[in-house]
Amino acid sequence: MTSWNGTRRDLIKTTAMAGAGMGLGVSAAPAGAARGDRLPHGKADACIMIWLGGGAGHIDTFDPKRRGDPERDLPGSYYDSIPTAVQGVRVAEHLSRTAKLLDRCVILRTVSHDLVGPHGAASNLMHTGRKPSGTLQYPSIGSVVSHELGTKSDDVPAYVVMGYPNIMRDPGFLGAGHGYVYLTQTETGPGGLTRAPDVDRRRQQRREMLLGTLRNRLRRDHPADPTVQSQIDVNEQGFRMAGQRFMSVFNLAEESSSLREAYGGEFGQRCLLARRLVGAGVRFVEVSFNLNFLNGSGWDVHQQGILKQHLLIRDLDRGLAALIQDLEKHKQLDRTLIVVSTEFGRPPEFDSQGGRGHQSLAFSCLLAGGGLRTGQVVGETDELGKTAVTPAIEVPDLHATIHAALNIDPAKVLYAGKRPVPITDHGQVIQEVFS
Repeated sequence: MTSWNGTRRDLIKTTAMAGAGMGLGVSAAPAGAARGDRLPHGKADACIMIWLGGGAGHIDTFDPKRRGDPERDLPGSYYDSIPTAVQGVRVAEHLSRTAKLLDRCVILRTVSHDLVGPHGAASNLMHTGRKPSGTLQYPSIGSVVSHELGTKSDDVPAYVVMGYPNIMRDPGFLGAGHGYVYLTQTETGPGGLTRAPDVDRRRQQRREMLLGTLRNRLRRDHPADPTVQSQIDVNEQGFRMAGQRFMSVFNLAEESSSLREAYGGEFGQRCLLARRLVGAGVRFVEVSFNLNFLNGSGWDVHQQGILKQHLLIRDLDRGLAALIQDLEKHKQLDRTLIVVSTEFGRPPEFDSQGGRGHQSLAFSCLLAGGGLRTGQVVGETDELGKTAVTPAIEVPDLHATIHAALNIDPAKVLYAGKRPVPITDHGQVIQEVFS
């Protein structure tokens, strides 16, 4: 099987140039140029991104290959594969629930970048779509969605992270108004929005009056400073979010015990909360899988961390399948894009203790719902999953596709002060996933 060493944008450019050479009148426009009527428009108005921090192995999940054996130093998948609802497509055996729902999904098997070493750099790339700049902090994809779609209600945030604060999730040059509300507990909501037990309503009102005086002074002293106004706006929204409407979303006890059981453990309960959050009007929810590891190492399965990797995969399978079915039951699946992402994959070879290292040139992400043309696989890797044999899906292409699914133009230019910054770094939309 012949490997393809280029990317999707290389293929598009080459095809365009060939067409022009044959007198077909096809313009070899540079990547990221205006796409006109070819830009697809999605149906989704919210996104749930499941983040598998640590680097989930594609050949042990969504791109299974021949069975390997660490004892014999035989490269390959750690598990057997099973058929799915999509004819001819197989996934790892521990994804049995998701396998039955794969007709609601798209597997992207040739996601690629060149940051194979540090987790932080690769994670930042997957969240922002760009490598770091020495002069500019780029916004995360959640912040861009917040900026472009706005809030559905003043008392509900546009962007929520179930995980710990991290610069890769920050709003960058978009400002604090497009930052995130974060939480680590599913049932209590963000701690900063809950009034302390020793503060009664009257005392709270006095504090708010004092704070209002300080805000007015700041506005008077800094009338032309957008950063000051942005921080004031965030502060005022925080008080609105502390109201009943948003905080009631965290009462998972309102759901039936059978549904909560279907979602499973801690990760599954976060997926259930994500469904409730988008139902309440949140635009972008990131569900981090790496708060509490079931196997001691999470998805970063070097050495013996791989021995209980199946527990993570089963947990992912249960929560993801329940989320798809629950959104479908609430008639929200076509309006909600689910993204399963990670910073890189894992090579087919095993390390000295049977685990795996890092691999970034070919790995898998998954899309579900969002009104996409599901029930397909985009991209193919070689017989061991080491390299792409079809054009690589670069990270800007993945971001462009997510934005297009949310009816956001990925070529739109934003501004960091006077500096123009396109939403994606010349990302090309994956046309196959749109009807």
